[in-house]
Amino acid sequence: MAPISSSNERSRTRGSGPLRIDTDLAAGIGLAFVAGFVDAAAFIALTGLFTAHVTGNFVLLGAELVSTSTGVVAKLLALPAFVGAVAATRLLALALERRGRAPLRWLLALEIALLAAFCVVGLALSPLGSPDGAAAVTVGMLGVAAMGVQNAIGRLGLAHLAATTVMTVNVTQAVIDLVDWARGAVPPDGAARGRMRRMLPAVLAFAVGALAGAFGVAAVSFGCLVIPIAVLTVLVLLRGD
Repeated sequence: MAPISSSNERSRTRGSGPLRIDTDLAAGIGLAFVAGFVDAAAFIALTGLFTAHVTGNFVLLGAELVSTSTGVVAKLLALPAFVGAVAATRLLALALERRGRAPLRWLLALEIALLAAFCVVGLALSPLGSPDGAAAVTVGMLGVAAMGVQNAIGRLGLAHLAATTVMTVNVTQAVIDLVDWARGAVPPDGAARGRMRRMLPAVLAFAVGALAGAFGVAAVSFGCLVIPIAVLTVLVLLRGD
């Protein structure tokens, strides 16, 4: 899957002087926060459904198939919903490129729309009842679709940044770089430093987002999703193209 070149955007920085903003770094931090927030909130509200990545759902599905717990239907449907969202995002990006438009802002807008639907439908159908019921599954698939779009954005529009939805790779690489830096095997201002600059803020933002999402959904249910929607809106405005 060929990435959309971020050079299509006019600049990776906006503003001047002390207000100069690295929009790529802001995107990495903002998207990691959104993924942590949505994944934690959805996991609590939807009885253990992971929306930002499919690995956890595979593990939980295997566990639930040999136990008496609920929520199997949503976890079975999460993979096709996720795949469908990624495929649709790719096709939309290609269509926008053919029309000479930079796709990234449009893809972020699509994620905003899906998160808004996740929020509104979740509030409208609450209480959701059984995790295997139509209400819970419908709401869950909207969350999975939104995060499928974000995963696609990470590969298509911001492939040069750290992963924003799964932190395992980021933490592993960061530890390797730290060990190599500590033993003097890499120059202090080399590629390892650049990777650390991308990865550590994303890991911290994801952790903060997960905490905020957990407390948010406990306090105001699906209404807390206005926070990641606001973050994404800011990112769209920052891109400026």
